[in-house]
Amino acid sequence: MFFPYSVIEQLTPAQVESWERHFAGGGHERARNLEEGIWRRTQDPANAEQSGWSEDNKGRRRVVHYRYEYGLNHVFPVPRLVLDNLYLAISFTAPAGEIAEYRAAIGQWLAEGHWRDKGDVWAKGDLRVCLAEYDEHPQDERAGRATPEGFRSLDVTFITDEYAVPRTVRSLPWDVLRGGMRVKERRGNPAYAPDLSVLAELLPFQVEVGCGTSIEAGIPPLHFLHEVYRVTGRRDNALTQSHAFTMRPGDDTLVREVLVSADLKAPDLVATFRACFLARPTAAHQALKALHDAGHLVGPVITHNFDTLSARAGLEECFVRRYDQKVPPVPLLPESKALLVIGLHADRRAVQERARVAGKKIVFLDTEGLEENGAFKEYLVEGAREGDVVVRREAIPALTGLCALLGVTI
Repeated sequence: MFFPYSVIEQLTPAQVESWERHFAGGGHERARNLEEGIWRRTQDPANAEQSGWSEDNKGRRRVVHYRYEYGLNHVFPVPRLVLDNLYLAISFTAPAGEIAEYRAAIGQWLAEGHWRDKGDVWAKGDLRVCLAEYDEHPQDERAGRATPEGFRSLDVTFITDEYAVPRTVRSLPWDVLRGGMRVKERRGNPAYAPDLSVLAELLPFQVEVGCGTSIEAGIPPLHFLHEVYRVTGRRDNALTQSHAFTMRPGDDTLVREVLVSADLKAPDLVATFRACFLARPTAAHQALKALHDAGHLVGPVITHNFDTLSARAGLEECFVRRYDQKVPPVPLLPESKALLVIGLHADRRAVQERARVAGKKIVFLDTEGLEENGAFKEYLVEGAREGDVVVRREAIPALTGLCALLGVTI
């Protein structure tokens, strides 16, 4: 695989302008040319159904961390969007026998993929892969975590040649792991409403957005990434329990896919960022902008999305999908009376919790379900409580309806 890797071959002048304005350079709340994701899966009694934990089957761990750097490339006559640098690290902790079998399989995949042995790394094109085995993982030693008896760890790291990833970045998944497994919120008994008219009595309000508005814009949902990085069992595998974590090294196909055919896997790796760049603000984003201009919506959009759609609609963003801060600061303004939460299943960054403490009404705009294999599957907002209001509608009709109710022109 060679870099820069082309994501979009030909950009229009408008797309170049959009990149320069919304993605490139500084002046933003974050580096918008970066895409990053972390999953850490451990076996615990609390997640036994998904992780396969039992008294006789425990101690396995799988950590996945990716960080991609995108840019514009002007080598060809027409500018193109490219992936400049790739960092993908997968760490397994499992019984020593499973690690040995998997390491042997990796040797076969290296040969099949025609990787060249460079001593401490293997090379193919501009991509490098490093392998490291441990009786005790250095991050476990640092954190004082005991390795289960008879277990070993194996790290597989893919990285573009000469790409320097700071230690602070490489340590992020282990910092997240030290924070412990997320404890699910306890759902209460929220009230249900047919529309957002409740907000007419709670002006001005603030807004927090999750993937709901992004999905409406054509961006893949989170479970797409779960499949790309094999976080959960493949849907096309009848032997795999639906949504069960990938815990055994032998069940993981991600490493094999990249080693044997990186060029075939690459389109999946860049698909989400590509979709984010190509997406355009929807009528929901335009409605939020109109409500902001009318003074009904205040403060920046508190967002978990890296698609910049709110920013491209002309709104300030406060990005909270962070790994370096478990509870990032958010601007909860004293004049706001409510927090409207759009398409967000769980309060992972404690935004809603802090809003409740500040005396603000919580209103959820969420379909509380998703289409899966052609069928609607209920997926309730995790932490909705007494006193909260849930509106089971999609963002576009609900927000445009609110604008009509308030006499706001979009």
